[in-house]
Amino acid sequence: MATTTPSQETIAQEATPEWKVRARRREILVKLGVTTFAAAVLALFLMPMGYAMVTSLKTSQQAADPQAPILPAEAVTFEYEGKEVDVLQVPIDGETRELAIVRKGRQDSDFVDPGNLEAGVITWEGAWRQLSPVREPAWQWGNYKEAWDFINFPRLLFWTLLYSFVTLIGAVTSSAFVAYGFSRFKFPGRTTLFIVLIGTILLPPAVTLIPSYAFFTWIGWTGTWLPLIVPLMFGNAYNVFLLRQYFLTIPREMEQAASVDGAGPLRTFVEIILPQAVPALTAVSLFHFFFAWNNFFDPLIYLAGNRDIVPISVGLNFFNGTYDTDPNLIMAASFIALIIPLVIFFFSQRVFLSGIVVSGADK
Repeated sequence: MATTTPSQETIAQEATPEWKVRARRREILVKLGVTTFAAAVLALFLMPMGYAMVTSLKTSQQAADPQAPILPAEAVTFEYEGKEVDVLQVPIDGETRELAIVRKGRQDSDFVDPGNLEAGVITWEGAWRQLSPVREPAWQWGNYKEAWDFINFPRLLFWTLLYSFVTLIGAVTSSAFVAYGFSRFKFPGRTTLFIVLIGTILLPPAVTLIPSYAFFTWIGWTGTWLPLIVPLMFGNAYNVFLLRQYFLTIPREMEQAASVDGAGPLRTFVEIILPQAVPALTAVSLFHFFFAWNNFFDPLIYLAGNRDIVPISVGLNFFNGTYDTDPNLIMAASFIALIIPLVIFFFSQRVFLSGIVVSGADK
């Protein structure tokens, strides 16, 4: 009689103490629970976006119908004697049939079978309004073209990208210089100035709105991009704070080695500090780009009366006012406006994560 020898894996499993087996099972259950919880939270977070995307592919009638299915679908019709009639789900003899209604009555209605007209007219007793219509999938991709053509997206994208990238370059550059000064140089009143700078974060924008608008009107800048671009060229308290905190984590030995080689403060900043601060610079750039892309109130105020140069946020507001009864077109226009930020965030996220790994390894 042949005998089989147990494998090493079987021997290892039999030799594993029971408490280790229970601990491993407990660890697997914990990981599974955390993953399930995270997936549920993510699904809840993305649910409104998913509903908006589905709505953007519906017709205006589907979007306005509270009894319409979640997915885009339209009622099926049938041509009978030169007229378009609705196809309804009719319960007859214990089964539901798809019949076209040819006469609507209060007590009874007449139907025909679209697939078997030779059967003649079928009289059904009951309220036809309580019957559900037969629907078929209908994805309205034309909503995106209609929104694109009406809102003139190329013009809006041009002004929005111009505003976002010009202010991004100016704000990040000036904030980096200011943060470098606060993190590396000692001068009288440095702490007080930094506290005052951070204190501006607590200042509500509504407090400075009227004085700022009056000043820019006095110098003749309203109706142009100057009130929106020039102030951002002098840094931002959020950006300065984030960059300063990151600059403080860079070892000073690297700057000392550069100074020994004859590098001055500016060269050290450009060739030593900035390459090490790629993660922070990427994060600050992302924050500012999304702020500029979504900025609505300031362009609405300062560009009033000049609708030809408004950014996409203000353009979408005008579009919403025109198509307020067509949520499907509003959702389509909104998703078109989301494409560029999503693409930029996707690629910038890769740079951001790789920068963290590289900077951590170098340190």
